[in-house]
Amino acid sequence: MSYIFYLDKATSMSKMMKMRKKYSLLFLLILILGTPVVFGQEILTAAKYFDSISSGYGSIKDYTARITITTKKSEMKGTLFYKTPNLLRINFSEPKDQVINVNGQTLIIYIPNQNVVMEQELKKHNNTSLAIMANEQGLELLKQGYSVAYLKGPDPVPLDEGSKEMVRKLNLVWRKTDEGYRQIIMSISADGMIRRMKGITINYETFQYDFTNIRINQNLPDVRFQYDPPPSAYMMKNFLFEPGQ
Repeated sequence: MSYIFYLDKATSMSKMMKMRKKYSLLFLLILILGTPVVFGQEILTAAKYFDSISSGYGSIKDYTARITITTKKSEMKGTLFYKTPNLLRINFSEPKDQVINVNGQTLIIYIPNQNVVMEQELKKHNNTSLAIMANEQGLELLKQGYSVAYLKGPDPVPLDEGSKEMVRKLNLVWRKTDEGYRQIIMSISADGMIRRMKGITINYETFQYDFTNIRINQNLPDVRFQYDPPPSAYMMKNFLFEPGQ
């Protein structure tokens, strides 16, 4: 599901999410999944490798992860919770007490330093999209919208220059200019988990998403995704689109 979620100020967030409405929530939901996948000894093509990653998502019912979102101007950190088909919550530690919550019908973003709540009623097809993007079918949609290749080759490379953490890197390039990002670089750990995704926008802005300490199928209760923002906060309703549109 940009989004995505540069939330330092309510006005900045609203402007950015309007510009990337199509992928503002959906892209984040793709990014946060990391699933162990068993691979064979030989990886023939980048496309088949990508398919192997996709196929590992079918067993996911829920998960938790530490997430870091890095842009040129900010770094956000928090704990992410997801439950199929369309429940999502991020409790941020930086910015402190900031929250993003999707309960299946409504997206809520609480920005404490502005005392603002941004609430969006999700249409039926948005809920369907949320369900699709957060699983094997979601990665298939990425494959439809992007060409897939290795960034430099099939062999593991350092996550960052000088890093001891080794990953395989895939390079996804848009097929059409209406996709959310012109390029996505996906870094995958040796155990088949999505470790990092870096999206480059049409304006060459970079959004980097790092996922660590991922725990799958924790039997998360639905109540985890029930969130009531502070009643004193200023409410902005349907800031992305009108529900009837």
